[in-house]
Amino acid sequence: MRLSLPVLLVTLALCCYEGNAFVCSSLIDDLTGFFWKPDEVYKAKLQKYNAPPEAVEAKMEVKKCVNQFSFVNKLLLTKTLGKVLVKCGFT
Repeated sequence: MRLSLPVLLVTLALCCYEGNAFVCSSLIDDLTGFFWKPDEVYKAKLQKYNAPPEAVEAKMEVKKCVNQFSFVNKLLLTKTLGKVLVKCGFT
């Protein structure tokens, strides 16, 4: 299964779940950072969540795969995520 599909499904689950009608701006920052920020910058931003080191390393491992996406594919995914956020009520 391609990695972009699970990322999209997680985004849909987080944004469109009935109990969470509001999408916070830090989620958007996290999603865009996941695609576009350098690893060191993104890892530093993850530290603010006080996540276990294993969870941070797991997310960074996935980010290594995402870093291999082409620029065009990253743009398409970012555009799609933007459409999902608009559909879920974030303006």
